[in-house]
Amino acid sequence: MKREDSRLFDGVAVAERSAASQSLGEHPGARSAFAFWVVAAAMAFALAASAVPSPLYVDYQAQWQFSAATLTSIYAAYAGGVVVALLLSGGLSDRIGRRPVLLGSVAVLIASLVLFVFASGVAWLYVARGVQGLATGVFTGAAGAALTELHPRSDHRFAAMVNSTSGALGIAVGAVAAGAIAEFVVFPLRTPYVLLAIVALVLVTAIALRVPETVERTGGGGVLRLQRLKIPREIRGQFALASLGAFAAWAVAGLYLGLGGSIAKELLQVNNHLVVGLVILSMQGVGGVAQVVFTRISNVAASLAGSAALIAGMLIAAMALPLSSPVVFFAGAIVTGIGFGLTFMGATRRVVQAAPTHARGETLAAYFVVAYVAISAPVVAAGFVSAPLGLATTFYLFAVTIALAAVSTLVGTVLGRRADRTSR
Repeated sequence: MKREDSRLFDGVAVAERSAASQSLGEHPGARSAFAFWVVAAAMAFALAASAVPSPLYVDYQAQWQFSAATLTSIYAAYAGGVVVALLLSGGLSDRIGRRPVLLGSVAVLIASLVLFVFASGVAWLYVARGVQGLATGVFTGAAGAALTELHPRSDHRFAAMVNSTSGALGIAVGAVAAGAIAEFVVFPLRTPYVLLAIVALVLVTAIALRVPETVERTGGGGVLRLQRLKIPREIRGQFALASLGAFAAWAVAGLYLGLGGSIAKELLQVNNHLVVGLVILSMQGVGGVAQVVFTRISNVAASLAGSAALIAGMLIAAMALPLSSPVVFFAGAIVTGIGFGLTFMGATRRVVQAAPTHARGETLAAYFVVAYVAISAPVVAAGFVSAPLGLATTFYLFAVTIALAAVSTLVGTVLGRRADRTSR
């Protein structure tokens, strides 16, 4: 397996790198608790920054009078940037070192925040989101590897858990913080990004001064290298089942992040940025906590429980719309969040365990491309159909689609478990 192929986002994938880091020439004296937590904080920050625009989309929409389809396309520009980073920056930190990639990607992230501050039209938002996605995609790959290499006790399982949960919790905290700032301070479309840029400068300084390099630079191969996507024939069934779970989980995440503000404003009659942030917290934050709480359950149990929770959560959220009940909607978001966390955790473990060693990186790259397409394409489609159908009908159709994907995941998991028992 190519080492550069395994620099992916999920903690389980990062754990697979532990042996490879030694052959890269890991510096034995580089392990540091302070440096570990600095990188973990930077990881959470990068994902928090990605969620900051979510409570503000309705304000951009009102100010510049663009459609829901344009709104969701702007949101999806971020996922497009991440996918491009996945495909082109594989192994970059292996070749030129972790620290240069961490510092450079945070610098580009700061540039995206500056674009948001000075945004004066829709085109600015597209560019800012795309640049933000590129920076985040490159950063999280290097940071995930660095966490494994920096942990002072070489506890790869703990490093993997921190990597996995910091992203989900970062998204939740970013959305809530942005909602609170936008609700209670002046210049709501600029102040959150200025504050983020200040935090980013602090993190850049901490990385530059206190985070050591963890690998010997290999050089060569150019800065950018196209990542191969490969699914071995013998695991295509397992990959398809895992992809269904990832689709269901991340499509729901995309719905809340892209259209959460519109749903709260138009369907629940709530015009409050903080409430939108709290809705995202209820889904993403709970998803991150669920992965920590249930980290020891099997991938089969996680997929079964997660799929059931996704179905129940979307049903509860759909019931909230005719009732115009934010409380019921929050309850649905919480249950959906549990489903999101467990379904994605179970699906990712399934891929990691099924993929043969020689093709694990390429398989995981394909899997995460599926996940990031899922977080963007369905919500963009929802944005386009919401104009002729209405937001409520669109939400119901979306809920049915997610429920079908979750049911397929649940049934496939049950049938797979029975097949495994029969073959023993």
